[in-house]
Amino acid sequence: VQAQVESGGGSVQAGGSLTLSCWANRYYYRDTYMGWFRQTPGKEREWVATIHTGAGTTYYADSVKDRFTISRDLRNLRMHLQMNSLTPEDTALYYCAADFRGGAWSQSENFRKWGQGTQVTVSS
Repeated sequence: VQAQVESGGGSVQAGGSLTLSCWANRYYYRDTYMGWFRQTPGKEREWVATIHTGAGTTYYADSVKDRFTISRDLRNLRMHLQMNSLTPEDTALYYCAADFRGGAWSQSENFRKWGQGTQVTVSS
């Protein structure tokens, strides 16, 4: 059974916007952390943003701060990533992460459940 499903990826030109969405099982929204990571071929998975599902507190990587916004919709069991002012450097496969097991919420190894990923491609 897939724990979560991402959607919303696509191709845009530099300066454009996209919104990614992740549906996750209700269990993963219990007053904990969920996040977005991204990965390009040959590189480690990179942390993008994290949200505390209870308090709504948000955290961002420096590379996306002031351009990306993470949010959660508890009624519809969705987490979103609004991405503005996209650059070619944002091109990656984006993953929704859930089932946080403690430690740093910016480290991928501390999340146990992952979606299949959604591709974002930004052209110059």
